[in-house]
Amino acid sequence: MRAGMILGVDRAAARFYRTAVTYDLLIIGGGINGTAIAREAALLGLTVMLVERDDLASHTSSASTKLIHGGLRYLEYYEFKLVAEALRERERLVKAAPHIIHPMQFVLPHDGLRPWWMLRAGLVLYDMLGGRMSLPRSRGLRRGDVAMRAPLKSTRRGFVYSDAWVDDSRLTLLNALDAAANGAEIATGTALVSARREGALWQASLSDGQQVAARALVNAAGPWVAQMLGRLGVNARSGVRLIKGSHIVVPRLFDGDHAYILQQPDRRIVFAIPYERDFTEIGTTDVPVDAPEDARIDHDEIAYLCAAVNRHFTRQTAPADVVSSWSGVRPLYDDGASEARQVTRDYVLELDTLGPALLSVFGGKITTARHLAEEALGKLARPLGFAARPVTRSRPFPGGDIGDFAAFLADVRARWPFLGAARSERMARAYGTMLHEMLRSIDSAEALGRDFGAGFTEVEARWMQTREWARSPEDALMRRSKIGLKLTEAERAAFATWWAA
Repeated sequence: MRAGMILGVDRAAARFYRTAVTYDLLIIGGGINGTAIAREAALLGLTVMLVERDDLASHTSSASTKLIHGGLRYLEYYEFKLVAEALRERERLVKAAPHIIHPMQFVLPHDGLRPWWMLRAGLVLYDMLGGRMSLPRSRGLRRGDVAMRAPLKSTRRGFVYSDAWVDDSRLTLLNALDAAANGAEIATGTALVSARREGALWQASLSDGQQVAARALVNAAGPWVAQMLGRLGVNARSGVRLIKGSHIVVPRLFDGDHAYILQQPDRRIVFAIPYERDFTEIGTTDVPVDAPEDARIDHDEIAYLCAAVNRHFTRQTAPADVVSSWSGVRPLYDDGASEARQVTRDYVLELDTLGPALLSVFGGKITTARHLAEEALGKLARPLGFAARPVTRSRPFPGGDIGDFAAFLADVRARWPFLGAARSERMARAYGTMLHEMLRSIDSAEALGRDFGAGFTEVEARWMQTREWARSPEDALMRRSKIGLKLTEAERAAFATWWAA
């Protein structure tokens, strides 16, 4: 606790100080919004504790389409402010985390569902809203774009534009790592049992038995935001709509590093994106659900996504080809839209100052989480009595201080040639410059320890355990990495046995 923090606190709250650790900010939720707020707050010098009942990014934040993008389709619903903000953030994030975020070209075939002029005008507006960009601007699909045309059934006309791909789980993790490096306490596997206002403080009980006090509480519980408010005894002014988005992964449907944005007869769009070298990710759906626990893909969604790509690609796929899937429930701010696809993807921050401050987060996107965090701290500045200022706009994420990724990868391969081409690229992308610390004493393949399959070794697994809050085999194989996709059932079982030893 910083000097002078107890000044002005009433006697009841002062008694609580003797039994509870006190923080400026207690954050509920270890998704992208919670960890981004923790990072922003820690860098501003606030004392921070973040609690997450499961793993970091264990729900919605690991179930996105894995894009850093402005949201081309949002222009159709006049979300110009959201798109412009997201495009500015895209530019910042590509520079701040070039290891886990990289530019990607998207092919938009013209199939007549929307007029050609409308698509062209939308892409011109998309470029304009982005301002000065490092990514290539949009253009028409050319005769010479052989690799882009080859997978498509019809290739008469189309467009090419740029956005970026992200490892969403690791972006969430990097926010937490930067927060922790600047003094924040990150407690995974720890739930908020109860919290109440007492004088100038929130008094909270955690599932690990801790009693903590905080000058402000942030409800970043994602799909559980409304449930959390009910537990706290607070009535929300804003509403939330729960929309399920599901994705499937199938063996690769096309060659190349580009992706496709495919229009559907119901006027939705579906992405087909290269995934982990050997696969194609297909998504997403928009299905209203009643509860956060409904984040499970169903047969109709799988059939819909297969049909969505089969309309456009010569190489067909079927439900039997699906090797993996994920579903996330998006806690979207309820703006009264009649259809799920029309609900705004913008966020709303609701501040309650009837006692110690409570900030609740409704909605949001992976792309705009950093901006959301900056705005959140701006709202908390007055009740907490500190001066808010931008601290993350040009700050690299952990491992992101590499400049040009190609040059960094060449250095990694020169230093540790025994990693091989595929593994060196995978690890360089996952850890960036943190790889130097991980492999500091490693001088041979044998020194990496046991190989669990697909080049995933003991030194990497230990790093996840000791540095990245991984608590289970799934945390390591499917969130900290996606290596589980490439392991056999026997290899996954052997890794689980090692982990439990």
